[in-house]
Amino acid sequence: MVDLPAVIAPDVDARRAAVARHAELDVPAGALGRLAELGVWLAAAQGACPPRPLARPRVVVIAGDHGIAAAGVSAYAPGDTARQVAAIREHTAPVRVLASVAGVSVRVVDVALDADGDDRHRVRRGSGRIDREDALSADETEKAFDAGRALADEEVDAGADLLVPASLGVGATTPAATLVAALTSTEPVAVIGRGSGIDDAGWMRKAAAVRDALRRARPHVRDPLALLRVAGGADLAALTGFCVQSALRRTPVLLDGLVVGAAALLADELAKGAREWWIYAQRSPDPAMALVEEHLGLAPVLDLGVRLGDGTGAVAAVPLLQMAARLLAETDAG
Repeated sequence: MVDLPAVIAPDVDARRAAVARHAELDVPAGALGRLAELGVWLAAAQGACPPRPLARPRVVVIAGDHGIAAAGVSAYAPGDTARQVAAIREHTAPVRVLASVAGVSVRVVDVALDADGDDRHRVRRGSGRIDREDALSADETEKAFDAGRALADEEVDAGADLLVPASLGVGATTPAATLVAALTSTEPVAVIGRGSGIDDAGWMRKAAAVRDALRRARPHVRDPLALLRVAGGADLAALTGFCVQSALRRTPVLLDGLVVGAAALLADELAKGAREWWIYAQRSPDPAMALVEEHLGLAPVLDLGVRLGDGTGAVAAVPLLQMAARLLAETDAG
């Protein structure tokens, strides 16, 4: 188990002040519903009531390929991740389109694409095929986890006041589903979704891959880094480190998508209390995300049915946080 400092909880006094201010507003009690809850959460995370409007919300897309894609578990071909990364960089991917509307900036980081690359956070070329071999070596797991922590530090130091970890990788939901199954003691068939839009034959291949990977992963269920080494991948390890460090840096996070959800489960195991810094942006149709939601005790803000893991659904929730902050600051008291 990695040695980490304790997570400091969001500010209790700011939370109480926000609850009290909502009680004073010239609206019926409870009439603002979830918008009031979001404002209270943001006030506690910022340690200020009313909370400040978000000045620099930031999506960080962590990209990596997976050897398990060769088993036919995705509707996309192995190695197609590079094309998807290019679409983000060219501002044509859904997350980039919505980010420009919501006032969010986007960064994409190559930690393990199966292609030539020179990103300073790159760990390796692709991750191992988890139904037959470990995803990473122990050293690579530590390097990827540390890369995720460094990425969070870079963004917070640059002024980010809301972070959206996101994922891009063909086959990535297969290791993510395996990790969720291992951590929640769930059988493979209960965590297998359609992911990229696979047909019935693809679903069966994915179920077999998760079954075999889970058999290898279960002996390591009490060691999050060992789980990442055996059945995760460089992107999942980096996302885990990112979620951990965001909480340690007391920075609010919007979670979205199964790959990020699996990383969040591991991050909360490593850094108890980290979940208090997170909001679950939108309900995913993937069945494994229902287990993540239940395990972390987080209720989704939106229910859009978005299956993308690149942060698209989370970006759609950012304007609601902006609205929640302004409601607390600008609504007349009764």
